Amino acid sequence: KKYAAKHAKAVQCLSKDRDALLAFYAFPAEHWEHVRTTNPIESVFATVRHRTFRTKGALSQETAKLMVFKLITAAAKTWRRLQGENLLPKVIRGVTFRDGIEVTEAASQNAA
Repeated sequence: KKYAAKHAKAVQCLSKDRDALLAFYAFPAEHWEHVRTTNPIESVFATVRHRTFRTKGALSQETAKLMVFKLITAAAKTWRRLQGENLLPKVIRGVTFRDGIEVTEAASQNAA
């Protein structure tokens, strides 16, 4: 409401995409940092892109695939573990999280 008069299109866009923008709140709070960043993807492929650019023309399709596999395997050794990895089975099972906290049956009955 505060910015609607001055920035109508931006407010409309944010309002329309509100659910997608705030989707990370449906995950455990420990996972929020990982959900909101694309850095793991970017950092891995930056190394691959750099190496393949430097050796372009010297690779066949098979050797390029092998080199990319080896580069990603080497990069994987330095990756951080996921915070709250013990919560992954709950996320996979579809347990509901609200504002990063697991919603239990008793809590949802008390709210009603």
